[in-house]
Amino acid sequence: MLMDLPLLMDPMVLSVLYVWCKLNKDVIINFWFGTRFKAMYLPWVLLGMNLILSSGSIFSIVGILVGHAYYFLKFIYPQELGGPSLLETPAIIKRYIPDVSGGVHGFSVPPVGQRPVNAHQQQQQQQGGFGFRHSWGRGRVLGRD
Repeated sequence: MLMDLPLLMDPMVLSVLYVWCKLNKDVIINFWFGTRFKAMYLPWVLLGMNLILSSGSIFSIVGILVGHAYYFLKFIYPQELGGPSLLETPAIIKRYIPDVSGGVHGFSVPPVGQRPVNAHQQQQQQQGGFGFRHSWGRGRVLGRD
């Protein structure tokens, strides 16, 4: 209301992206035309792209400011500066969407391709399989009989 922004979808997405990028600073991001950089620079790259591609970037700036305010109040102020925790997830949300992994980074169970390999899968992997749930075989090359 203060900035007379009619639609807040872009700042909301960019603020969530900013928090993710701060929590995963060292993840390598693949961007347009094969450019690669660390995740900590992604919000600023998107701000630059918005400056180039559109006439204004007030949406990006608001998203970055809101994301930084959340990150500061949730992580930096309580953990590094020793202040009280000012932002907490409401209990009703924790009841319906429990955080089983115990951290901000996870969503309880990793995808199938990233789970640790058990003994049976490790044996299949040593026999030529890849350790996935299904063994599809070698397949056939196109153009050959």
